[in-house]
Amino acid sequence: MKRFPFLKSFRLRVFLLILLSGLVLVNVMRYGMVSNLYGRLIESQTMDMTEQVRICANSMKNYDFFRDASSEAINVQLAQLSRIYEGRILVMDRGFSVIADTYDISLGKIMIGEEVIRAYRSETVVSNHDKGTRYIEVAIPVTENDVQTGETEVLGVILASASTDEIRRNMSDIQRRGWIIEIVLVVLLIGAAALSASLSVRPFERVTKAIAGVVSFEEDVPLVSDYKETTEIVEAFQKLRQRLKVLDDSRQEFVSNVSHELKTPIASIKVLADSLNMQEGAPLEMYRDFMKDISAEVDRENEIITDLLELVRMEKGASGMHVENVNVNELLEQITKRLGPLARKSEVDLILESHRPVTADMDAVKMTQAITNIIENGIKYNKHPGWVRIVLDADHKYMTLTISDSGTGIPETEIGHIFERFYRGDKSHSKEISGTGLGLAITRKTILLHRGSIDVKSVLGEGTSFIVKIPLSHIRETGESA
Repeated sequence: MKRFPFLKSFRLRVFLLILLSGLVLVNVMRYGMVSNLYGRLIESQTMDMTEQVRICANSMKNYDFFRDASSEAINVQLAQLSRIYEGRILVMDRGFSVIADTYDISLGKIMIGEEVIRAYRSETVVSNHDKGTRYIEVAIPVTENDVQTGETEVLGVILASASTDEIRRNMSDIQRRGWIIEIVLVVLLIGAAALSASLSVRPFERVTKAIAGVVSFEEDVPLVSDYKETTEIVEAFQKLRQRLKVLDDSRQEFVSNVSHELKTPIASIKVLADSLNMQEGAPLEMYRDFMKDISAEVDRENEIITDLLELVRMEKGASGMHVENVNVNELLEQITKRLGPLARKSEVDLILESHRPVTADMDAVKMTQAITNIIENGIKYNKHPGWVRIVLDADHKYMTLTISDSGTGIPETEIGHIFERFYRGDKSHSKEISGTGLGLAITRKTILLHRGSIDVKSVLGEGTSFIVKIPLSHIRETGESA
């Protein structure tokens, strides 16, 4: 197929299918017609010969041929029938003795053949066509009604054979003509198959042309409704185009957000550096303050780049995950202990509740980062004083982690966007609160890589709850348990 790509052509396959179907049909029709005609000719000759032999049989009764076989009229009649049918005629009496033979070979001999016996016993005409010898044989009983008893008496049997050579010669001529007709039909069939194949694939060509003519995501593909399949192809392409448009919009927005987020620290660094350069003889304390701010902006830039790289790595799949069996209770204690100083500084109480000991298969580093991101957001966007409650529970299959806070809450219109990259809620305080806007995007991706789920419930002004469910046994992409 690789060496002959044209064999993959749908047009060629339709052409071959129609052509082969037509050839089979033409050959079956020709064979059927020839066979039927041959059978009719054999049947016609059999009936004609039977009728002629019957006439001869009646003459034999009139001339009392079975008592005196010397009748010149009967013998001449038998000879004429033999010449007409290019065959042989035998006449046997009731003792199966041959009393007449147009070949003069078997006179006086006993002739006991299957057809003769069947004709004698059943008193009916028996015919047979032997394709091997190319002869038709007809055995006709010569009967007479007994005047006294009224019973039918068999006087003898006439066995006549006729050559089918003339029929075969006629059939050969008919077959030659049939081949000529078939060749003409095949030529017409090739043209019809080519036309049908061209017409059948034309709607698909229009679909291809319409799709190839699309130059932007905004342009719709004209509907080609010739076939159900072409309609489905166009509709599927329209859906694909819409998904690509969403992806393209997301890509453009992502590039724009990345550019903005990366340029902001650089702009701040430039402003600070320019301010120092413009002030000749600036005191050492000012230099130190400005350098601290520049260092903070550099750290912010580095944090954004680090989070971006982490997100890109996660987009490639779970190949970089290091899954092991982890004590989740201890993991949460370490996280809350690490975030304790930040919580105390913000006057937020961290409350950890574990309903039972839980161990699960996970990447401890990535899961720590994901949980930390949620808790940090709960601390940053909280009231002062406030609280963040972490509740751990599990069943036989999943662990459930609920992280609730007493913070400002998330507007209902924004809940569907909080996992988007660079999305920052609470715009009025977004500049005051540090972060890259990638934390929840990384969190969601991490949980999905663990085959888990994350849900958000929030009431504006009252607080937010994140519900995370993770399988206790990690399921790899191959479907095998870790």
